[in-house]
Amino acid sequence: MEKKIACITGATSGIGRACARYLAEEGFAIIGCGRRKERLEALKAELPEGTPYHFLVFDVRDREAVAAAIDALPEEWQSIYVLINNAGNAHGLDPIQEGSLDDWDAMMDINVKGLLYVSKKILPGMVERKAGQVINIGSTAGKEVYPKGNVYCGSKHAVDAITKGMRLDLNPYGIKVMAINPGLVDTEFSLVRFKGDDDRAAGVYKGFDPLQAEDVADLVRYAVTRPQHVVLADVIILPTAQASTTLLHKKES
Repeated sequence: MEKKIACITGATSGIGRACARYLAEEGFAIIGCGRRKERLEALKAELPEGTPYHFLVFDVRDREAVAAAIDALPEEWQSIYVLINNAGNAHGLDPIQEGSLDDWDAMMDINVKGLLYVSKKILPGMVERKAGQVINIGSTAGKEVYPKGNVYCGSKHAVDAITKGMRLDLNPYGIKVMAINPGLVDTEFSLVRFKGDDDRAAGVYKGFDPLQAEDVADLVRYAVTRPQHVVLADVIILPTAQASTTLLHKKES
């Protein structure tokens, strides 16, 4: 395939879906990964006409499913140039002593182990080719810890550390490694965190202009179109109203 290939996890919604559109506009062939097949099928219609598109249905928590899906890629889709580890989640907002073990498992399994499972299958090819770029979507929660954020913050701090480790280990092969750490982005994130409670989720984004998925995707697009000698190693992106994970200026109603 003449086009460079970008593989995006969590491509069924939010930041991942926007990244697929923006990178396709830059001429990339797109591999969309996620759990919801119908959304991955629908994504093709959102890409520019003629964009080569392939999708993989798997849950990043299932390492056997991850391996099987990536191993089954047709030969022309195997030379992945950009990997965007975007799949992630937050579950619950509880003090540590009241936290749900299921919520903790979900966050660590998806945010940390899922990122590792996908990277493990794709990085060897980049190393062999001595070419590629990895973008891990972290969070400001990987830079600060906030009340009741405990395990979610822990998972994103792990992503931050893993990203730094990747950069060190992949440096001899000319592979770029970047972390993008968004603040408040208006996606399905809060709806998942609050177990489908629409009112509570919507309240998170009231009174200010949050980031949109496209804002993060635009940064991804900028990053992957820099010259080979330039890497945006670690970037925090916030809405103007947000100064930290806990300091947010909301308009008076």
